[in-house]
Amino acid sequence: MSDRLTHQDEDGRVRMVDVAAKPVTGRRAVAGAHIGMSADAFAAVRDGQGPKGNALYAAELAGIMAAKKTAELIPLCHPLPLTSVKVLIEPDGRKTGFDIRAEVLCDGKTGVEMEALTAASVAALTLYDMAKALDKSMTISAVCLLEKSGGRSGDYQRAAE
Repeated sequence: MSDRLTHQDEDGRVRMVDVAAKPVTGRRAVAGAHIGMSADAFAAVRDGQGPKGNALYAAELAGIMAAKKTAELIPLCHPLPLTSVKVLIEPDGRKTGFDIRAEVLCDGKTGVEMEALTAASVAALTLYDMAKALDKSMTISAVCLLEKSGGRSGDYQRAAE
Protein backbone atom coordinates (compact mmCIF):
# COMPACT_ATOMS: atom_id res chain seq x y z
CA MET A 1 0.00 0.00 0.00
CA SER A 2 1.20 3.46 -0.86
CA ASP A 3 1.14 6.22 1.74
CA ARG A 4 0.14 8.62 -1.04
CA LEU A 5 -3.53 9.43 -1.40
CA THR A 6 -4.55 8.45 -4.92
CA HIS A 7 -7.23 11.12 -5.31
CA GLN A 8 -4.93 14.06 -4.50
CA ASP A 9 -2.20 15.61 -6.61
CA GLU A 10 1.19 16.74 -5.29
CA ASP A 11 -0.37 20.03 -4.08
CA GLY A 12 -3.24 18.31 -2.24
CA ARG A 13 -5.86 19.16 -4.88
CA VAL A 14 -8.59 16.63 -5.50
CA ARG A 15 -8.37 14.74 -8.79
CA MET A 16 -9.91 11.80 -10.53
CA VAL A 17 -7.47 8.91 -10.80
CA ASP A 18 -6.19 8.28 -14.34
CA VAL A 19 -7.03 4.67 -15.24
CA ALA A 20 -6.10 4.93 -18.93
CA ALA A 21 -3.13 2.57 -18.64
CA LYS A 22 -5.00 -0.08 -16.65
CA PRO A 23 -6.21 -3.18 -18.52
CA VAL A 24 -9.90 -3.94 -18.92
CA THR A 25 -10.75 -6.91 -16.70
CA GLY A 26 -13.88 -8.53 -15.36
CA ARG A 27 -14.97 -6.87 -12.12
CA ARG A 28 -17.52 -8.03 -9.56
CA ALA A 29 -18.64 -6.61 -6.23
CA VAL A 30 -21.32 -7.66 -3.76
CA ALA A 31 -22.55 -5.32 -1.02
CA GLY A 32 -25.09 -5.75 1.72
CA ALA A 33 -27.29 -3.70 4.00
CA HIS A 34 -29.98 -4.32 6.60
CA ILE A 35 -33.15 -2.48 7.51
CA GLY A 36 -34.87 -3.22 10.79
CA MET A 37 -38.47 -2.29 11.56
CA SER A 38 -41.46 -3.01 13.76
CA ALA A 39 -43.29 -6.32 13.46
CA ASP A 40 -46.32 -4.61 11.89
CA ALA A 41 -44.23 -2.80 9.29
CA PHE A 42 -42.28 -5.98 8.57
CA ALA A 43 -45.46 -7.99 7.98
CA ALA A 44 -46.93 -5.34 5.68
CA VAL A 45 -43.76 -5.00 3.61
CA ARG A 46 -43.21 -8.77 3.48
CA ASP A 47 -46.77 -9.29 2.25
CA GLY A 48 -46.64 -6.47 -0.31
CA GLN A 49 -49.28 -4.53 1.60
CA GLY A 50 -47.40 -1.33 2.44
CA PRO A 51 -49.08 2.06 2.07
CA LYS A 52 -47.24 2.72 -1.21
CA GLY A 53 -47.62 -0.75 -2.71
CA ASN A 54 -45.02 -3.50 -3.04
CA ALA A 55 -42.01 -1.94 -1.34
CA LEU A 56 -39.68 -4.87 -1.99
CA TYR A 57 -39.98 -4.72 -5.78
CA ALA A 58 -39.73 -0.93 -5.78
CA ALA A 59 -36.60 -1.05 -3.60
CA GLU A 60 -34.92 -3.69 -5.74
CA LEU A 61 -35.55 -1.57 -8.85
CA ALA A 62 -34.33 1.58 -7.06
CA GLY A 63 -31.10 -0.20 -6.15
CA ILE A 64 -30.51 -1.21 -9.77
CA MET A 65 -31.18 2.32 -10.97
CA ALA A 66 -28.88 3.78 -8.30
CA ALA A 67 -25.97 1.56 -9.32
CA LYS A 68 -26.25 2.99 -12.83
CA LYS A 69 -26.07 6.56 -11.42
CA THR A 70 -23.18 6.07 -8.99
CA ALA A 71 -20.71 8.26 -10.90
CA GLU A 72 -23.25 11.12 -10.71
CA LEU A 73 -23.60 10.75 -6.93
CA ILE A 74 -20.09 9.97 -5.66
CA PRO A 75 -17.42 12.57 -6.46
CA LEU A 76 -14.42 11.23 -8.40
CA CYS A 77 -16.13 7.92 -9.16
CA HIS A 78 -15.58 6.78 -12.76
CA PRO A 79 -18.64 6.10 -14.93
CA LEU A 80 -18.56 2.39 -15.72
CA PRO A 81 -20.16 0.20 -18.39
CA LEU A 82 -22.09 -2.10 -16.04
CA THR A 83 -22.97 -5.46 -17.51
CA SER A 84 -25.24 -6.69 -14.70
CA VAL A 85 -26.86 -5.37 -11.54
CA LYS A 86 -28.91 -7.61 -9.28
CA VAL A 87 -30.54 -6.55 -6.02
CA LEU A 88 -32.20 -9.11 -3.78
CA ILE A 89 -34.10 -8.26 -0.61
CA GLU A 90 -35.10 -11.05 1.75
CA PRO A 91 -36.51 -11.27 5.28
CA ASP A 92 -33.81 -11.51 7.93
CA GLY A 93 -33.60 -14.49 10.26
CA ARG A 94 -35.15 -12.54 13.15
CA LYS A 95 -38.23 -11.58 11.14
CA THR A 96 -37.81 -7.94 12.15
CA GLY A 97 -36.38 -6.59 8.94
CA PHE A 98 -34.78 -7.31 5.62
CA ASP A 99 -31.31 -8.15 4.37
CA ILE A 100 -30.32 -6.50 1.11
CA ARG A 101 -27.72 -7.92 -1.27
CA ALA A 102 -26.54 -6.10 -4.39
CA GLU A 103 -24.25 -7.68 -6.99
CA VAL A 104 -22.67 -5.58 -9.74
CA LEU A 105 -20.56 -6.77 -12.69
CA CYS A 106 -18.64 -4.97 -15.40
CA ASP A 107 -15.71 -5.29 -17.76
CA GLY A 108 -13.70 -2.23 -16.92
CA LYS A 109 -10.53 -0.56 -15.72
CA THR A 110 -11.70 0.10 -12.17
CA GLY A 111 -13.81 -1.75 -9.62
CA VAL A 112 -17.54 -1.71 -8.99
CA GLU A 113 -17.51 -1.62 -5.19
CA MET A 114 -19.09 1.83 -5.06
CA GLU A 115 -21.85 0.77 -7.44
CA ALA A 116 -22.71 -2.23 -5.26
CA LEU A 117 -22.63 -0.16 -2.06
CA THR A 118 -24.80 2.53 -3.67
CA ALA A 119 -27.31 -0.08 -4.86
CA ALA A 120 -27.62 -1.63 -1.38
CA SER A 121 -27.89 1.77 0.31
CA VAL A 122 -30.54 3.16 -2.03
CA ALA A 123 -32.56 -0.05 -1.81
CA ALA A 124 -32.60 0.34 1.98
CA LEU A 125 -33.53 4.02 1.73
CA THR A 126 -36.36 3.14 -0.64
CA LEU A 127 -37.72 0.56 1.80
CA TYR A 128 -37.64 3.24 4.49
CA ASP A 129 -39.51 5.67 2.25
CA MET A 130 -42.10 3.09 1.25
CA ALA A 131 -42.82 2.03 4.86
CA LYS A 132 -42.26 5.23 6.87
CA ALA A 133 -46.01 5.70 7.33
CA LEU A 134 -45.98 2.42 9.29
CA ASP A 135 -42.75 2.91 11.28
CA LYS A 136 -40.62 6.03 11.44
CA SER A 137 -38.15 4.32 13.81
CA MET A 138 -36.74 1.95 11.19
CA THR A 139 -32.97 1.61 11.18
CA ILE A 140 -30.62 1.11 8.27
CA SER A 141 -27.38 -0.62 9.20
CA ALA A 142 -24.63 -2.99 8.12
CA VAL A 143 -23.94 -1.32 4.78
CA CYS A 144 -20.74 -3.06 3.74
CA LEU A 145 -18.75 -4.67 0.98
CA LEU A 146 -19.21 -8.44 1.17
CA GLU A 147 -17.09 -9.59 -1.79
CA LYS A 148 -15.09 -8.26 -4.70
CA SER A 149 -13.10 -9.82 -7.48
CA GLY A 150 -10.98 -8.56 -10.32
CA GLY A 151 -8.45 -5.81 -10.57
CA ARG A 152 -4.96 -5.24 -9.26
CA SER A 153 -5.89 -5.48 -5.57
CA GLY A 154 -7.23 -8.99 -6.06
CA ASP A 155 -10.16 -10.73 -4.45
CA TYR A 156 -11.80 -9.86 -1.14
CA GLN A 157 -14.26 -11.80 0.98
CA ARG A 158 -15.68 -10.26 4.16
CA ALA A 159 -15.11 -12.45 7.19
CA ALA A 160 -18.23 -14.04 8.66
CA GLU A 161 -19.50 -12.31 11.76
